Amino acid sequence: MVADSGTSTDVSSEESAHAEANMRKVALTALAGTSIEWYDFFLYATAAALVFPSAFFPDSSPTMGLILSFGTFAFGFIARPLGGILFGHFGDRVGRKRTLVIALMMMGIASTLIGLLPTFATIGIAAPILLSLLRFTQGLAIGGQWGGAMLLVTESAPADKRGYYGAYAQAGAPAGVILANVAFMIISYSVSEDAFMNWGWRIPFISSVLLIGISMYVQLHMEETDAFKELQKLQKKKQAEQPQAAAVRRSPVLEAIAKYPKRIALAAGAFLSIQVSFYILIGFVLAYGTDSDGAGMTRDQMLFAVLLASVLQIPAQFLAASYSDKNGRRGIFMLGAMLTGVWAFALFPLIDTGNFWLIVLGLSGGLMFLGMMYGPQAAFFTELFSTEVRYSGASLGYQTGAIIGGAFAPTIATILWTEYSIFWVSVYIAIASVLSLISVLMLTETYKTSLDETI
Repeated sequence: MVADSGTSTDVSSEESAHAEANMRKVALTALAGTSIEWYDFFLYATAAALVFPSAFFPDSSPTMGLILSFGTFAFGFIARPLGGILFGHFGDRVGRKRTLVIALMMMGIASTLIGLLPTFATIGIAAPILLSLLRFTQGLAIGGQWGGAMLLVTESAPADKRGYYGAYAQAGAPAGVILANVAFMIISYSVSEDAFMNWGWRIPFISSVLLIGISMYVQLHMEETDAFKELQKLQKKKQAEQPQAAAVRRSPVLEAIAKYPKRIALAAGAFLSIQVSFYILIGFVLAYGTDSDGAGMTRDQMLFAVLLASVLQIPAQFLAASYSDKNGRRGIFMLGAMLTGVWAFALFPLIDTGNFWLIVLGLSGGLMFLGMMYGPQAAFFTELFSTEVRYSGASLGYQTGAIIGGAFAPTIATILWTEYSIFWVSVYIAIASVLSLISVLMLTETYKTSLDETI
């Protein structure tokens, strides 16, 4: 009996080790895919602040060119809810993995084409029009990617580590910022200013072709999540018992809206602070910090400051996500919202000093407090919805918050800064934080939710 008991323990240990190794592979693959996906999306934010005003809107004044450039940036956000709806429908119908693969490939192709796009000087008005269309395609892709990557991880993770492993998918955002800024800095250091503005900026976009390779790896090596497999079994059983009811099943998106309208709206509200703050911290500050009326820093100094702050955001997200596994999602999320709102009033005075390390401090505080919300968010949103509509419900909440909060954040910030004063940009961030705080207060705690029970 002792031998049998020992054998049983060994088998159990081997199965546990195998499951943990497989979970790490899923998490790291999601991190790699989302990092390059967000890299592509954020390349545009950096280029919109530094390159596109002169390349695609040369006939406009510098301020109007920046506003128009950030306007095309917003196109990606307008597409994100549509991407969430489209990919959410198929993600809940055919699986998380397949839709993620399509989203990754779409982003890789669109970003590569931006790198090959002729400028206004070559094809006139067609250039900004095509730029906007490709940005729209990027938005569709990112709208579908988040739900697929997030669910691939959280639905596969142990219940007591759902927040921690979900943070791998969330870490793709700051990692993407780091990659995008490193890419621009390398090119900037390698070529002259004229060469950078003429063709150097294209290289980071063209390198996005690597994302197509990652999408193929996901297709060939990743398995569908257990929660979705279980859902498919139940649906097949239901179809066998009630073929007529199964045949008239409506769209998962409509089902999610009908079943969880309040949760979708509150999830969108919870995301506002993250989106407003994030795109001001990684996009608008590049324009503000390099302006002679702002801090007067160089482009590379501001890129490096954002890079360092983004590096610190990653551990902040993992710590917050791990904390949420033990103590709940809402508390740490609300604390992050409060700190982000308060820190907004320290951010621009720190940038205005023109001291590089104080600028890093300002950006780091903002991104780390934001990470207290963004880290646990994948698990939080996963647990809000049942499996049959989880891709659609989570994506709708996330992407609706994205378009309301992030789409026009750099543009609104630019107008508030140029027409009034930089103080009102801080007020803008604080208002978004209050709205997020209220939204999370109105949601219930989810961290002890069993995903199997919500099928």
